[in-house]
Amino acid sequence: MKRAHKRLIAIIIVAALVITGVGTMVGVALADNKKSVDIVFTSDMHSNLNSFVTPYKDNPNANIGGFARVATIVNQQKAANPDTFYFDGGDFSMGTLFHTLYEKEACELRLLGMMGCDATTWGNHEFNFGSEGVINMLNAAMNSGDKLPQMVVCNIDWSNPGDEQATKDVFDKYGIKKYTMIEKGGVKVAVLGVFGDNALDCEPTCTVNFQTGEGRIKAVQETVKEIKANEDADMIVCLSHSGLDGEVGKGKTEDEVLAQKVPELDFILAGHSHTELDKPLTYGNTHIVACGEYTEAVGLCNLVQNSNGRWDVNSYELKNTYESVPSDSVIQDKINGFEKLIDSEYLAQFGLTKNQVLAQSAFDFCSMDAISQDHQGQNLGDLMSDAYLYAARQAEPNTKFDMGVVPSGTIRGTYTKGDITTDNVFTSFSLGIGPDKVPGYPLVKVYLTGAEMKTAAEIDASVSDLFAGTRLYMSGEEFTYNPNRLLLNKVTEVKFVDQNGNKSDFEDDKLYCVVADLYSGQMLGSVTDASYGLLKLVPKDENGNEITDFNKAIIYDANGKEVKAWDAIATYMQSFDKNEQGISQVPEKYRESQGRKIRDDNSSIGAIISSPNWFTFLVLGIVLVVIALVVLIILLIIYIIKRIYYGKNYKRMKEQKKERKLEKKMAKKMGK
Repeated sequence: MKRAHKRLIAIIIVAALVITGVGTMVGVALADNKKSVDIVFTSDMHSNLNSFVTPYKDNPNANIGGFARVATIVNQQKAANPDTFYFDGGDFSMGTLFHTLYEKEACELRLLGMMGCDATTWGNHEFNFGSEGVINMLNAAMNSGDKLPQMVVCNIDWSNPGDEQATKDVFDKYGIKKYTMIEKGGVKVAVLGVFGDNALDCEPTCTVNFQTGEGRIKAVQETVKEIKANEDADMIVCLSHSGLDGEVGKGKTEDEVLAQKVPELDFILAGHSHTELDKPLTYGNTHIVACGEYTEAVGLCNLVQNSNGRWDVNSYELKNTYESVPSDSVIQDKINGFEKLIDSEYLAQFGLTKNQVLAQSAFDFCSMDAISQDHQGQNLGDLMSDAYLYAARQAEPNTKFDMGVVPSGTIRGTYTKGDITTDNVFTSFSLGIGPDKVPGYPLVKVYLTGAEMKTAAEIDASVSDLFAGTRLYMSGEEFTYNPNRLLLNKVTEVKFVDQNGNKSDFEDDKLYCVVADLYSGQMLGSVTDASYGLLKLVPKDENGNEITDFNKAIIYDANGKEVKAWDAIATYMQSFDKNEQGISQVPEKYRESQGRKIRDDNSSIGAIISSPNWFTFLVLGIVLVVIALVVLIILLIIYIIKRIYYGKNYKRMKEQKKERKLEKKMAKKMGK
């Protein structure tokens, strides 16, 4: 009877664990009596303090996300196992109106502390407001008196801080270290952080000296060596804001390379690339995990120590933060307090409020996946590029603006059917800060030649499949491309489209005025270097002189204020025809793409080789040279083989030749 009772109790406990979603997280470790570790992880939350509605997976209007829902999942796991570790992979800030409070309130870092985050690392977006912004944020966090997470990063070179001495001082004051030791449930975990190469490339405002390339790998190796020498760590965890950009699973992304070159790492949390891994990537004894973006999912992982002292993944889950997950009331109350500051501290200067309805849409705009992955025109990109042109023309009516350009990498959110609020618009383009120290990148005007505008089309057609962030959405330009053609020769036709919709050929030497955001304008200038001169884009002023200081290219309104990119979209939204209630209605034309990218899939030989450009001839020349070299190598090999063969058989062949001569001579005599 007692045994039956015990069995019944065991069944009830196991059932309870399964129902709460944590049975697989702790069950096997308890049964086997092995050392076990539960880890909850997040990354790339990007200031999504509140939940939001967005296309997600198969749901076009998913209600998802929010720090308060994340907190609920964390608390549920800690209720099941109080010794659970919680780690974050960086980019906890920048992405919604809450980040406008970054310097004064440090909302995100303080909330991470309240949610029980043990350690986090730096993401590139934490540097969006420059070093001054980082300093102000850290001071605000410390002055709040709230519990804060440990911050770790090992690949900053402070050997000569120079202008960054103030940054180093506040890092030291906060206690930011290469690694930290955390012990829970009898398991000692060393946690280090690393900042990736691509992350640094994505943040031109970051002036802190990070070690990159092999230097980054070496910094991790040396930190691991230090941990091995000085600590009795059961596990080494790396919070890596490097990511899995590229073809995942081939061993070539930054974090996959890190796993292979630093095999002592047990667990890598891969941030930055916004990747969702349905199951961990494992290299040797190193496990890589990733949970996506924007608080849409929280990672749960249980690991059990094996007989070799390393760790095996026992269970793994990405738990989505749908509305079925209740919001933690304590965290939500804190968020509500921050939210009240947004209107007064930031939006008042634009004459807007956070929840103000700017326009209504009778349809959904494309998803964020479509923006970066589908190589075709998208209604969201069309609307944004049109908005840039509209706002620029309103601000400077005497300037002839020809085109607006929006790279996909700068688009951070989309719009769904129904009300489009200030909050929605800001979230869709929430990057950066201007020289005025007001959050939001301003618009800039640059001049490119007609030939360079053709190059811009080729960048989209040829390069954006390799680097999705370079997908371009343009107003004032239309082009046709064939994906079957040779790289950098995919565009077959490019047209300039004026304000009245008239189409004409670009004039190669003529300057055209282009509107972009400050970040994109700066990045245009890097195309030439990044392509080793194969693709040339040189942003110029109206006189054709190369722009070296993009702050001088900023567009200002009649009151002398920077025209912010997000506010340009808001202004355009408010310009649409209004309904009886006085609310702007998104024009029906934006239901579909405007047809500015025309895909021609003709795979015939004629279509593929017609109208070759100089790059085609260059590639063909290289191919011919390679073929010629291959032929020469084959001939050389044959020659060497013959020499070797004839060398070994020279005497024998000489004797055979004499024998044949003698045979012929005898045959001749016999014939007579």
